[in-house]
Amino acid sequence: MTQSKHWLQACMAMAVAMAFMPAANAAEKVNTSNCTACHSNIGGFHKSGAHKAVSCTSCHTGLAAHLKAPGKQTRPVTSMDPKTCGACHPAQMKSLYKLNEERTPRFSKKNSNSVAPSPFFDRAMGMHGFTKEHNLPRSHQFAALDQYLCDRAFGGRFEAKEGWMYLAQGNGPIRVWDVINDKYPEDNAQKPRRIGTAAAGNPVCWTCKSTDLMLDWAYLGDKHPEAKFSRQSAVVDIMRNVNHALNCNFCHDPHSTKPRVVRDGLIQAITRTDIPSLYSQDPKATKVEVIDMGLRGFTRKIAILEKPDSKLMCAQCHVEYNCNPGFDPKTGNKVGMNDARTNLFPLVDVNHIDEFYATVGFKDFKHPVTGAALTKMQHPDVETFWNSKHDKAGVECKDCHMPKVKGKNGKVTTLHWATSPRHYIKETCQQCHKDKTAKQLNRVIDGMKGYYDGKLREAESRMNDMFNAFDLALAIGVSDEALKQAREQHSIAHTNWEWWTAVNGAYFHNPDQAALSLAKSAAAAQKATKILRDAIAAKTKK
Repeated sequence: MTQSKHWLQACMAMAVAMAFMPAANAAEKVNTSNCTACHSNIGGFHKSGAHKAVSCTSCHTGLAAHLKAPGKQTRPVTSMDPKTCGACHPAQMKSLYKLNEERTPRFSKKNSNSVAPSPFFDRAMGMHGFTKEHNLPRSHQFAALDQYLCDRAFGGRFEAKEGWMYLAQGNGPIRVWDVINDKYPEDNAQKPRRIGTAAAGNPVCWTCKSTDLMLDWAYLGDKHPEAKFSRQSAVVDIMRNVNHALNCNFCHDPHSTKPRVVRDGLIQAITRTDIPSLYSQDPKATKVEVIDMGLRGFTRKIAILEKPDSKLMCAQCHVEYNCNPGFDPKTGNKVGMNDARTNLFPLVDVNHIDEFYATVGFKDFKHPVTGAALTKMQHPDVETFWNSKHDKAGVECKDCHMPKVKGKNGKVTTLHWATSPRHYIKETCQQCHKDKTAKQLNRVIDGMKGYYDGKLREAESRMNDMFNAFDLALAIGVSDEALKQAREQHSIAHTNWEWWTAVNGAYFHNPDQAALSLAKSAAAAQKATKILRDAIAAKTKK
């Protein structure tokens, strides 16, 4: 099919979709050419992209009142509902919100057959909120919903309207507030409401789950009188206003259709000049153009990509980042949500993460037994993949997790399910490994995981020895100097163990780096154990 026919087909699809837009949009008769008089930057985007034939009324309501009396009080409403995009892009939306039947809901990483089994995980993490419920991620459609109901996030404030039957949710985008209730609507207090829960959710968490509040959030969540929400807002108030998970506009500019990133922490990381990052040190890194979209009176940035780059798009969420209060190990002072360090992307690999946090002055918590200053890792998937064998070969995240697939109508589209490549071996692994069967490739993947699991358990065993030594050393009362040296080694052991329990697909994304890092964890734990045992021996001789 020629390019002109493709364009005609796209226009016809848009026309059909617009005919079925909600009545509020269809009934609104406005001259949208006047919109660009004020929104010239958006007008430029619109004219240059594939959406130039799409009217402003397709995604915005309340335009007539705003054009009649422009101002904050008449500001149009922007649809953040993915169904708006899905009206023209049904195949992409259907796959984006597809249920993964193989992933068990509420399956904790702490389970005995999972990546971070307890009791060791609880011992290593102390009283950190993640010990309450540390679940494996599900399909992207649940990115918001599962956060509301997880025991560690909001202390049991939110509940599913149908109880456990909410887990019967099937394919399709989910509106969170159709599924849950706020049990305590009379207050905004963020605290545990029942035993066995924690209130670890904070005002930055939502930015990886949804873009619903993007237009009311200043760059990095800085507090501004014109921005409705900030890092210092009541997190419960923020979450009451989030309804959709993983909106399409995370990665696709709705006006120009160009690839983009909107996550402010990532934009800061890829434009940082003070501390080297994986992006700044990569000569092949995709160039970006950062644009301030802050027409509402405050800075709000997006970054348009020179070309589609799923590594950067995925890095908006699948990275190690800090989003919570902590303390500065240099001074001992608390770091609160008023500090920009509570919305921070290091974008470095496991070999440089401790150095990064030492430079900026941040640690998440102190271990309640050993007293070591520790970092709570999130999910450093992109940093782990960066510079791996597959990355150096030119493979992107999309090649394994979002391959191009042919539908029943014969049309090829990009799968947006973001699932395991095991579901599509022919379209993923066998695109390069043509001499291997799907059965053979699955055997390879299983072997890689088996090796990784063994290294993880080995590091944990050595750390258990270290914790036992700490218990005895503290009971006997060894010297502060010995404890100080052992705590430094504990921090190294922790980083090089917990990174690999937080990351997804570690055994496949970068198995060589994982093995070396876990060996480093085991060695540091052994060193700490020796320091403490020597101090114990010296103490008992006196």
